[in-house]
Amino acid sequence: MTETERPAWVDDELFPFQSRFVAIDGHTIHYIDEGSGPTLLFLHGNPTWSFVYRDVIDALRDQFRCIALDYPGFGLSSARPDHRHLPEDHIQVVTSFVDAMALSEVTLVAHDWGGPIGLATVAQRPAVFERLVLTNTWGWPTGDPKAHIASHVMGGPLGRLLIRQFNVFVEATIPLGHRLRKLTVEEMSHYRKALATPDRRNASAVLPRCITASRALLADVEASLSDLASLPTLIIWGNADVVFGDKDRRRWEQLFPDHHTVIVDGAGHFVQSDAPDRFAAAIRDWRGKDSS
Repeated sequence: MTETERPAWVDDELFPFQSRFVAIDGHTIHYIDEGSGPTLLFLHGNPTWSFVYRDVIDALRDQFRCIALDYPGFGLSSARPDHRHLPEDHIQVVTSFVDAMALSEVTLVAHDWGGPIGLATVAQRPAVFERLVLTNTWGWPTGDPKAHIASHVMGGPLGRLLIRQFNVFVEATIPLGHRLRKLTVEEMSHYRKALATPDRRNASAVLPRCITASRALLADVEASLSDLASLPTLIIWGNADVVFGDKDRRRWEQLFPDHHTVIVDGAGHFVQSDAPDRFAAAIRDWRGKDSS
């Protein structure tokens, strides 16, 4: 993969969008920008990339401008050599991307690590964002014992080794995070090839430890939420997620009084890929009610 070329392994039928590249803070950031209408900015988590939203974007681009980027070291984006792959670094990149694209009147669509990364961006650029879509994510220091164990195991020396050498985060979490459908060999290949070498897996290996190691950053995100509480918010929640459960969903509902919740029954962690039709319909219906 060169810095500004879409690699040959990306299937044009599975990912039927034009790949675009922009230089941000010394990185080469891959993104897609499809359709026209109200702007939706899609942020992915770990270990995925903009590919995870492909079916949702394909369903919505006739009514919305759909923008999805890959963080440095993820998907088709290239990181500069000294990049640390920490959440605060991703926040800076996303904020710079928003500035470079001169975005306005944006609805953030955030999943997994896209939640804290995206909400921190919203807090830094409040005039740019007017709505939120939150899906199986969080925005505070976690006290969940399971999360702490997972952070220390997968973020520790052994976990980082397994991720870098054997791509276990892709091999384990992506199938586990789909409960309503099984990904095809071709779909799984797009996650594997995006992180095809140990060096390419550095970004994925860093973030698990940050669940607990970035408590100060996550506390800052939590503190900023009161300033964002007036934003109309759609909560799309897969209720068969092994990572985020009802307690997290209810916390979002309490934090954002002007919310509408859509529970996708039986969907796993990657709800946008597990149930893309219902995910897209939830956004379309919510925005339709908002404009009526």
